[in-house]
Amino acid sequence: MTDQIHIEDLEVFYRVGVPEEERAKPQRLLLCITLFHDFHQAAATDDLRHTIDYYAVTQRLLKLGEGRTWRLIETLAHEIAELILREYRPSAVDVEVKKFILPETKWVSVKVRRLQPSAD
Repeated sequence: MTDQIHIEDLEVFYRVGVPEEERAKPQRLLLCITLFHDFHQAAATDDLRHTIDYYAVTQRLLKLGEGRTWRLIETLAHEIAELILREYRPSAVDVEVKKFILPETKWVSVKVRRLQPSAD
């Protein structure tokens, strides 16, 4: 599948970190999301119902951190990928979470790829 929707550097504020002090207040993260989906029907009909509404995806992710905490960005990336697969049904999704915690680096990130389970 080569058709993709890419959301680059969506700015979110989530409580994430191993030390409790780090999770005490939301911190800035950037999310990069790539949704794999066949666009043939959407292109033929020019109809949003046949693609993935990237606005809806971004709004869902902006609200995801409300009342939540994570210790690891690995866990966060996995949860985001599973949520997107379940709610928006792409054939696959890549999720990268960028965290700005180490002053010697531009950022630290984790990236996961998850596939839609087979309908056997």
